[in-house]
Amino acid sequence: MRIAMIGTGYVGLVSGACFADFGHQVTCVDKDADKIASLRRGEIPIFEPGLDALVAANVKAKRLDFATELKTAVAEADAVFIAVGTPSRRGDGHADLSYVYTAAREIAAALSGFTVVVTKSTVPVGTGDEVERLIRDTNPNADVVVASNPEFLREGAAIRDFKFPDRIVVGTSDERAKKVLGDIYRPLSLNQAPMMFTARRTAELIKYAANAFLATKITFINEIADLSEKVGADVQEVARGIGLDNRIGSKFLHAGPGFGGSCFPKDTRALIKIAQDHDVQLRIVEAVLAVNDHRKRAMSRKVANAVGGSLRGKTVAVLGLTFKPDTDDMREAPSIPLVTGLLDLGARVRAHDPVGMAQARKELPEIEYVDDPYDCVKGADAMVVVTEWVQYRTLDLDRLKATMARPVVVDLRNIYRPAEMAAHGFIYESVGRTPEPQV
Repeated sequence: MRIAMIGTGYVGLVSGACFADFGHQVTCVDKDADKIASLRRGEIPIFEPGLDALVAANVKAKRLDFATELKTAVAEADAVFIAVGTPSRRGDGHADLSYVYTAAREIAAALSGFTVVVTKSTVPVGTGDEVERLIRDTNPNADVVVASNPEFLREGAAIRDFKFPDRIVVGTSDERAKKVLGDIYRPLSLNQAPMMFTARRTAELIKYAANAFLATKITFINEIADLSEKVGADVQEVARGIGLDNRIGSKFLHAGPGFGGSCFPKDTRALIKIAQDHDVQLRIVEAVLAVNDHRKRAMSRKVANAVGGSLRGKTVAVLGLTFKPDTDDMREAPSIPLVTGLLDLGARVRAHDPVGMAQARKELPEIEYVDDPYDCVKGADAMVVVTEWVQYRTLDLDRLKATMARPVVVDLRNIYRPAEMAAHGFIYESVGRTPEPQV
C-alpha cells in the first residue's frame, strides 16, 4: 500500500517508520524544510529508542522517504494519515485544530482516485465530520472516506507499542475504508492484534476516554500516597495489593510528582471542554486535573521540608528533567513547576538529565546544567530525583554522600529503598512511604 503521513512529529514519524517496516511505501510530509533536510541526512529530531535505526533501515530499503510538499505523495496514496499537532488552545483549553484543518484542505486539493483520509492526531469528537466537510467543500468530486485511527503510543516504548498493540481502533462504517485499513495493518495479524471497527465519533472519544482514565489512576494512587505517609503505610505495597486484582491492574499505579507529557494534561483539558460544550460535567476528570496541577506545585514544599523548612541560599541538585525516562520530551514535565517553586523559595538549582537538557534549557534557562550526575550533586544541600532514569538507580550511594554538603535525598519516584538509604546515612524522603510502626 502507498501511504502519505502528514506531519513528522512524534506520532507521524514513528507511525510512518513502522508502516514502512511492514513493507508499505511511505512518504512523510512536513512543511518544516529544516526538519525534512535533517531526516534525509538521517538525523532524528526526537529521542525515541530504536527509531533512528528503524528510519535508517527503511530509507535504505527505499520504503520510506520525506518531502515538504504533499501533492505528489497524496495523489499516489491509498491512505493519507493526518498526524499533525493538536496543542491546547491558548486561553480556553480546547484542542487547537488549525493544523488539522489546514492539512485537510491541502489534502483535498491533491486527491486522485479513491483515498482514505485517516485522522491519527488526537482530536475532539466530531472533528472527522468537519474534516470531511472541508475536503468535500474544497474538492466536491473527490472519491474519499474520512476515518479515525487514534494512536496509543507510549513515549520511550512507541515502536513496540505500534508493533504489538493492545488494540487498533478504526472509526469508519465504510466497507472500502475498512478493507484499506485492514490491509495496512494486516502484518500485525500474526500478533493477533485486535482490530476494532467503530463509528468515527466513537473512535475519537475512545482516545480521550483512555487517556483520562489512565490519568485518573495516576492521580488516585498519588492521593493514596499522601494518605499512606500520614497513617504509616507503604504506598508501593498498597499499589501492588490492589493491582493484583485483575479488575484494577498494576499499570499506572506508581506514586510520584504528578503526570505530565504531551498527552494526559492536554487531553484531560480538552475532554473537559468537549463535555462542557455538550452540557455535561465530568466531575472526576475535572478533579483529576486540579489535583495533578496542585501536586506538581507542592513538590517544592516537600523539598523545603526535607531540609528543615527553608531553601533560602541552599543548593538543590535535580536529577531528571523530562516527564518520563527514555524521551527528551519536556512538555508539562513535573520538573518545570518543581524547579520554578525551588527558585521562588530562594534555592540555587543545578540539574542533570541524560538526554533532556537541550529541551530543558528552553523551559528553564535560569538554572545550571551539568553533564554528570555526581557533578550535579557536588556541594548540594539536597538531591531530588524527579525522573526515574535507570542510570540514577545504580549511582554509588557512598560517593553521593561524600560529595554532598548535606546528605538529604528527596526521591519523588521511589527508586531507592528506605532501609538502604538509612544504612548509608542519608536523610531520605520518598513518596507515600514511612517506616512501619513498631508493634
